[in-house]
Amino acid sequence: MVKRNRIYVPSSGPEAWQQFLAEPEKQWRTGYSAKTLAHCWESSAGLPPEVAALFPNGSELLLAFPEHKVPLPGGARDSQNDVFALIRHGNLTCAATIEGKVNEPFGPSVGDWMREASPGKVLRMNHLCELLGLAEQPHALIRYQLLHRTASAIIEARRFKTDEAAMIVHSFSPARMWFEDFAAFMSLFGCSVTSDQPVEVLLPEGMKLRLGWATGDASFLAI
Repeated sequence: MVKRNRIYVPSSGPEAWQQFLAEPEKQWRTGYSAKTLAHCWESSAGLPPEVAALFPNGSELLLAFPEHKVPLPGGARDSQNDVFALIRHGNLTCAATIEGKVNEPFGPSVGDWMREASPGKVLRMNHLCELLGLAEQPHALIRYQLLHRTASAIIEARRFKTDEAAMIVHSFSPARMWFEDFAAFMSLFGCSVTSDQPVEVLLPEGMKLRLGWATGDASFLAI
């Protein structure tokens, strides 16, 4: 079993986020999601307003962890979430995973990822479906990344014993690129979606799952 460090130190600023990227030199570029997201969150002194708008009034950021890894069964690679946040609103707490986007796609579809799938991939997909309350493997065109990012939020909500889980796409794309992929993912829960409006889903275990697309401030694209 891999030993995981559970000790974290305060951020010294946006540049501190770069070291945690899977490919620090390649991914840390002006106009791309990693750097844009870091500058946005660091400048907000709490939740960015567009993310806060997806929660009830008075929401508060308790803690945020950049590039937070969540282990999943069926393989050696964790789900590496752009931001993991513990958020409080009213008397409730929420474990939220934040997926930053500009123009980058959501990665392979379920069909591509499961093509000639190994036993490990089958195990992982079954686990994701169970967590999300899906009776069967999603349609081949659904983006796999959205499944495991949402599952990560549920896993961490259980671990921290929060009242709810959330998965938020924080997009800085002026053209809302890949919104259709997010809408297709939402259809798995029988929901339609509008940008900057939250959707609440009740999971089979009784936990509330909050999903949403937050439109980020495009001025951070130039930093």
